[in-house]
Amino acid sequence: MGNSKNLILPMGTQYADYLHDESRQMGQAESISFPTTEEEICEIMRIMSARETDVTIQGSLTGLAAGAVPNGGHIMNVQKMNRVLGMRIGKEGKKRDPRCRYRHDPDREAVYVRVQPGLTRDELRGYIRMREFPHEGWDDLSLAAHEIFEHMPEQYFPPDPTEGSASIGGMVACNSSGAKSFYYGATRGYIEGFRLVLADGDVIALKRGQCFADGRNFRIRTEGGRIIEGKLPSYEMPNCKNAAGYYSRDNMDLVDLFIGSDGTFGVFSEIELRMIAMPQVLFGLNCFFCEESEAVAFSGIIRKSCPELAAMEYLDVNALNLLREDEGQDYRIPDEAKCMLYLEIHASEHDSAMEQVDAIINAMEVVGANPDSAWIAEGFNERQKLLNMRHRVPEKVNAKIAAYKRVHPKIAKTASDMALPDVHFLNLLEMYETDLKAHGFDFAVWGHFGDNHLHVNVLPRTPEEMQKAKEMYEKWAVTVTTLGGTVSAEHGTGKIKAILLAIMYGGQGIREMAAVRRIFDPQGMLARGNLFPL
Repeated sequence: MGNSKNLILPMGTQYADYLHDESRQMGQAESISFPTTEEEICEIMRIMSARETDVTIQGSLTGLAAGAVPNGGHIMNVQKMNRVLGMRIGKEGKKRDPRCRYRHDPDREAVYVRVQPGLTRDELRGYIRMREFPHEGWDDLSLAAHEIFEHMPEQYFPPDPTEGSASIGGMVACNSSGAKSFYYGATRGYIEGFRLVLADGDVIALKRGQCFADGRNFRIRTEGGRIIEGKLPSYEMPNCKNAAGYYSRDNMDLVDLFIGSDGTFGVFSEIELRMIAMPQVLFGLNCFFCEESEAVAFSGIIRKSCPELAAMEYLDVNALNLLREDEGQDYRIPDEAKCMLYLEIHASEHDSAMEQVDAIINAMEVVGANPDSAWIAEGFNERQKLLNMRHRVPEKVNAKIAAYKRVHPKIAKTASDMALPDVHFLNLLEMYETDLKAHGFDFAVWGHFGDNHLHVNVLPRTPEEMQKAKEMYEKWAVTVTTLGGTVSAEHGTGKIKAILLAIMYGGQGIREMAAVRRIFDPQGMLARGNLFPL
């Protein structure tokens, strides 16, 4: 156990970068720590609890909802906790996410890896590709599993947030997903268990399949012997991709309560992840359309005709225009194109992949799009070129908003993260188009077409426009939740969307969530401002 004087450091200018995340919201704090072990987390939490000091938990600071932005008190950053702790070989089992379209094989062998929360997604995938995890200090069972892993078919960790440097702990805290959630579902489906340090330094250890709610009542024993019990919120979860609020269903596995809890219950010190077999054939395609209606009709066809379609990513005309301005780059965007869909097929065999490519080409012809304009990429490097177009757009938007900020320093990009059930997707698109045109905003839209989940990014040129954009998002939140949707599909709620969460679940839902939070954190010292407005 470390010396508390060395663990807890006073804030200084050298830690200024820890006062904000990718939301660009700025915070403040009095002290900071960088624990490397669970024991150090426990010690810091006991000290902060005794001092009645708020604690904000941070990982890689890639979040977009200000969940890692401190409101005073202490910052605990776990980025140094990036070790892989062990491995086992088990069965792939059943799918954990009802929206997952990937066909699980319950009897197929799968790899389960225990990691610290600061490990990043890219670090994890790098180890998987190399078939070599750093295994110093592993027990004999883990070492034996590693030997088996080295000779198994290549494994895959599907959750795919745009920022590869996202920490695993942060991904679990907001149930992140990304481009391939259309096929594989969100992070929730790949979490098998965890260890979580509570506000008083006690620890909860849960494994999937071992601890369930009784209806909406729950009971959990901590490692310190304490019984934590209470009642889950009574609301119904939306039937769409969702990362807003506490997960709550009758008789649910209690592992799921903590996934997406936005740091309000405790600090993840260890997380067990499940891999699946890497698909044998991966194709990427860029498909261009002269009208948005063509893209909508096209997506309706291929949802049914392409069973191994992993991703369906959208760029609107403004996003394409940003790419057209990119000097020195040839993105092969047709002059007449008004929008684009990037598709990715993850197939079990080559013939199946080619059948689905043919179905995509035929669907383009059916809706009146030009199939000759489509790019098709099979190799990794070629697929990356296509993906880089999708990732380049946010970079261009950030550069543009930086120019606006030089005139009005207080403005910031505002973005939506809403989704709703399939049947209402056209309503969503029509609402976006009508309101954006009415306000005359500078904007760009991109996101996850397959999940009915688009990010509408408004680039305000003045503080007045920024306020109008926030009011527009609140109006949208009312409509989307009335139609059975969510105000946050993948970025979590954090501080930015706490107001929208109240619109989604109403006063009773928020009170029920707050009651659950108080059971785990009676002082309300963790992640103050996340989920519940200050």
